[in-house]
Amino acid sequence: MKDLWKLFVPDTPLWEIALRGSVIYLSIFFLLRVLHKRESGSTGVTDLLVIVLIADAAQNAMADDYTSIADGVLLVSVIIGWAYLLDAIAYRWPAAARIINPKSLVLVRDGRMLRRNMRRELITEDELYSQLRRQGIERLDDVKEVRIESEANFSVISRNTHKPSRPDVG
Repeated sequence: MKDLWKLFVPDTPLWEIALRGSVIYLSIFFLLRVLHKRESGSTGVTDLLVIVLIADAAQNAMADDYTSIADGVLLVSVIIGWAYLLDAIAYRWPAAARIINPKSLVLVRDGRMLRRNMRRELITEDELYSQLRRQGIERLDDVKEVRIESEANFSVISRNTHKPSRPDVG
């Protein structure tokens, strides 16, 4: 019975768990922001492996080898709390939003590749054309603009896209 009680009573000071979780979460968050948008938003097998390895590497720094369930619940709560808080900060303060959720980056404008921006995100011509084909666009000349968004999605606006006219008001 004594061992069962040990599962539910924290064996690490609560402030230490919160501090460790905060430092590791914020460190990983800002390190991942330094990576290219394309890398931080993709969800391939290698990306999953990186996430698992980051989690495993960070676990010891965050947890201090805790054994109680309460320690684990608090640590998970701290991590989820930081994710929510950063979203709330980005919503409330535009200056912070530019750091937390970076702006999209133009890769093609008026049928011309912006190679400097493509290099910045390590996007090859083949990858760009692949994204265009997914949008049903065969030629670069048919493109008005291509952007890579902060979530690593590609937004493609073709030259044939027409904005609907606004009805007269008043």
